[in-house]
Amino acid sequence: MAKKVGVAILGLGVVGGGTYKTLTEHKDFYIRTQNVEISVETVLVRRKETAFDLGIEEDRISQNIVEVVANPAVDIVIETIGGCGVAKEYVLAALAHGKTVVTANKELISKYSHELEKEAKRNGCGLYFEASCVGGVPIIRTLLDGVQGNHVTEMMGIINGTTNFILTKMAQDGADYEETLKEAQRLGYAEADPTNDVEAFDALYKLSILSSIAFHTKVPHNKVFREGISSIQKEDIAYGKDLGYTLKLLAIGKNTPEGLEARGHPTIIKKNHPLASVNDAYNAVFLKGDAVGDVMLYGKGAGALPTASAVVSDVIYAATHSDVKYSTFKNTATADANVKFVSDFKSAYYIRLEVEDRAGVLAKISGIFAKYGVSIIEMVQKSKEEANNGKIPLIFITHQTTENSVKKSVAKINELDFAKVKTTIRVEA
Repeated sequence: MAKKVGVAILGLGVVGGGTYKTLTEHKDFYIRTQNVEISVETVLVRRKETAFDLGIEEDRISQNIVEVVANPAVDIVIETIGGCGVAKEYVLAALAHGKTVVTANKELISKYSHELEKEAKRNGCGLYFEASCVGGVPIIRTLLDGVQGNHVTEMMGIINGTTNFILTKMAQDGADYEETLKEAQRLGYAEADPTNDVEAFDALYKLSILSSIAFHTKVPHNKVFREGISSIQKEDIAYGKDLGYTLKLLAIGKNTPEGLEARGHPTIIKKNHPLASVNDAYNAVFLKGDAVGDVMLYGKGAGALPTASAVVSDVIYAATHSDVKYSTFKNTATADANVKFVSDFKSAYYIRLEVEDRAGVLAKISGIFAKYGVSIIEMVQKSKEEANNGKIPLIFITHQTTENSVKKSVAKINELDFAKVKTTIRVEA
């Protein structure tokens, strides 16, 4: 006989609605394959009409969180409200009443998982958040239950579908950023206020969570370097393509002898890199383990059903596992004092300048790079036909160097009256 499990869903927006549909439409399938009968006992919504539209009867609509957590038929509470206001309050209330929580809330987990996990431990209940990172791609379960026999040394991924869609369209159509952003908004890939995505806050929260799990130490969100895509120029995408590169917003985590790196920013990668072919709103995460080697997971990183797939995966896992696992590291508000975070990280760089076409320019610029230890792999000088107000594009690809060395070089070059650095983008092999 199948185990009976009752759930409550907080919020019936895109993810909450998709979760309700998945749980109800696949109910018999879960009984047959997982031996668990999952019943949506109640939902909590601001507008009853939202629930009615999904066919939910009025007697299964709760008016407040007190009703939800007091319901003895509810074993698991699913939070899909988002943000850190009432969502945090409701999750803590559920955990305080011994209800296991499944959440898709990346910001909440990134900022407050230490508080939530403490409450979960106190009451012996579970806290699951697969859906908080990379939508339907099972990256958290892979890290916890797939590659746990490895020291994960590196993690690099496209973990925001909005920015990947924008950069893909810019590359394919030769369009500029503002034009492509408007298309993304029209198609529903970008919000009316796109800041969270295009300025890489979304990637920052996700990378904080994933790095903490992968490297078994707390990586607070304020330790993650962040840079968005709003300043990306279509010229740089085109020039990079000519040189055999593709531009992506990458979330990068590295466990190096010098310390931990956690950074999300526009990155140029070779066209033959596995992540280079991940286009449109798709996501992927590329892992390196000391035993397994390279592993890549690919799929839809957002949307009602892909994210619901991750939520339901956690619900089924919680329903079929009596033992509760918590973080493999000391989960506190701040990082462990013994862990060093690398801010002056190493990378190669794409640097585009506009220079006057006159003698001695290249020698002067090369001298500045040499002074700060920046060596050049490749240099391309564009034709006079591509000049902008008489200034000719000059493009450099550097060997691996440090962030500070490049910043100092750029600042010094920008003091010249005949040359200006227009773009600096990090390059990953």
